[in-house]
Amino acid sequence: MTIPMSDGPHAASFRDPSGFLFHDQGTLYRQVNRSYESDYDLLQSSGLYDLLVEKGLLIPHQEVSLDLARGGEAVKILQPEPVAFISYPYEWCFSQLKDAALTTLRIQRLALKKGMTLKDASAYNIQFHEGRPLLIDSLSFTAYQEGKPWVAYRQFCQHFLAPLALMARTDIRLGALLRTNIDGIPLDMAAGLLPWRSRLSPGLFMHIHLHARSQKKHQSTQATGEKTQVSRNALLGILDSLKGAVTKLNWRPGGTEWGEYYDDTNYSGSSLQTKKDLVGTMLDRTDSRTVWDVGANNGFFSEVASDRGMFTLAADIDPTAVEQNWRACRKGGRPLMLPLVMDLTNPSPALGWDHRERDSLLDRGPADTVIALALIHHLAISNNVPLGRLAAFFARAGKHLIIEFVPKSDSQVKRLLATREDVFPTYDLAGFEQAFAGYFETLDKTGIEGSERTLFLMRRK
Repeated sequence: MTIPMSDGPHAASFRDPSGFLFHDQGTLYRQVNRSYESDYDLLQSSGLYDLLVEKGLLIPHQEVSLDLARGGEAVKILQPEPVAFISYPYEWCFSQLKDAALTTLRIQRLALKKGMTLKDASAYNIQFHEGRPLLIDSLSFTAYQEGKPWVAYRQFCQHFLAPLALMARTDIRLGALLRTNIDGIPLDMAAGLLPWRSRLSPGLFMHIHLHARSQKKHQSTQATGEKTQVSRNALLGILDSLKGAVTKLNWRPGGTEWGEYYDDTNYSGSSLQTKKDLVGTMLDRTDSRTVWDVGANNGFFSEVASDRGMFTLAADIDPTAVEQNWRACRKGGRPLMLPLVMDLTNPSPALGWDHRERDSLLDRGPADTVIALALIHHLAISNNVPLGRLAAFFARAGKHLIIEFVPKSDSQVKRLLATREDVFPTYDLAGFEQAFAGYFETLDKTGIEGSERTLFLMRRK
């Protein structure tokens, strides 16, 4: 997790009067304010906190000294277990968002059994920690009052159900709408983008189409009379309906250029394994704890780092490859790997109020080591990014760099140049080394067996 230099309140933690996050001496804390005292006490006395932590659904915390308090409203100071990397819903693949949605619904059902309810259902309150989605906001609960509707219902539909429906029923790339709509996808927008046949799904018809109509109606007329009463049984029925709607949404990754990349390369099986061994040997020289594998595809080489006990961010532009990676992580138990959908030519920017609610990719770094394999030709040739600017970016991203240079004689580069003019006179091994020498010192340079490619281990100057 990125640790800002300031010891003040976290830039993203200002909307909830119940409390806020802050840093002190590089450690993250959560302050509980007096206005939330009764709900926090109920969270503890009801057994809900212990239950959720036991089931791996809520980040554990410990109570520490009030001497750390910021202001006179504090009643508790909590030190949560650190999360290795904060990711955002617009960076998740389909199954990650679906898993986060089902986790939220499960937490809400367990809360009701203990006399509490989630007062918000923000996807940003879910993080992937040690290979599973869990809630990181201990102040999201409030006492349940019989007859009151679920106040977080609309937020759940906007943050989870609407994007999942659009990804599954319209186009997987519509998950990126969460990046421009950080409070969730408006339901009228989702209803307009979904195909007509989505109305035949009872869950989508009720929770998106009818919900959108209801919102429009109440925006144009003044509400009169008493607020809607919803019994506990009715609320449980809504949760069951939402769970059914989410569960039935599925996306089958299709064959894409990158999703099946390792089935169509110029590596033999032995040279691919040699390259994997070389990456491992270089990693061992870095003494890294955090690794960013950018252009990770389905995580084939990311495993080299995660198997060594290093937290590994495995980022790739292709949602099919990331989906494959996440499913393998979930099935095979890779708690130290976090696959994310990320376009390195347009990585996640700083977003939200004052450009500080959601950090950019680089603001969440730097990593100890960045791995960039079979990537530089796509950035330099397909996207016209000069080698010097690539070197500067990687120097900001990490202390060490394991990078593969792919020459113009390589079949993959020939494929890129087949449909465009070669306007890259400095794209060769000498030009690469000269550009990167301004930011890195080379610790190792090794040709990859069975190819014309070269693997470098570099350290930032």
